[in-house]
Amino acid sequence: MASYRAIETISDALVRLLDASYDAADFDGQPLTFDAYLHDDFENPMAMGASLFLYRVTINGVQRTPPGRTRSDGTRERAPLPLDLHYLITIWARDATMQHRIAGWIMRTLEDTPVLPYGVLSTLRPDVFRPEESTEIIIDDLSNEDLLRIWETLDTRGYALSIPYRVRNVRVESEDVVHSDTPVQERIFPVEEV
Repeated sequence: MASYRAIETISDALVRLLDASYDAADFDGQPLTFDAYLHDDFENPMAMGASLFLYRVTINGVQRTPPGRTRSDGTRERAPLPLDLHYLITIWARDATMQHRIAGWIMRTLEDTPVLPYGVLSTLRPDVFRPEESTEIIIDDLSNEDLLRIWETLDTRGYALSIPYRVRNVRVESEDVVHSDTPVQERIFPVEEV
């Protein structure tokens, strides 16, 4: 399971994936920039490229959460925290043609790389994920109302072409140990008299 630095590592890995896959020749020799954005970055965006804005982190209620792993000394860690990371990838360009080209290229690149394996995730921080771990990148479903609401809070200049993505299978492990002498849950049932 990943450490608490999983979210920052995944954001960095997505930026690096786009940057490493990019060839300026595909964009008329124009340089593109890829970067993770905060709210304030939308006030003065990049000239051309794409920003990744992590707008929501949710608990994944679909995946079964396995019990915490057993350490070498026999103690058991608490169950991992299964997360979904919701990104808004916004395309920045000087004209619509280039904006559309960048959008198509990003969508194709992420579709061609639907899994971020350990080798990609460990490039920057080798101690965050375990060798058997990976995460999934999928296009997300975001209603027009939710998308416009996000944009109302981000930028007063108006909407820019954006694509929602979700990264799944992010399990953040705990450093706490479950003590075997403490019950996890105790249920007391009333005794019926016969």
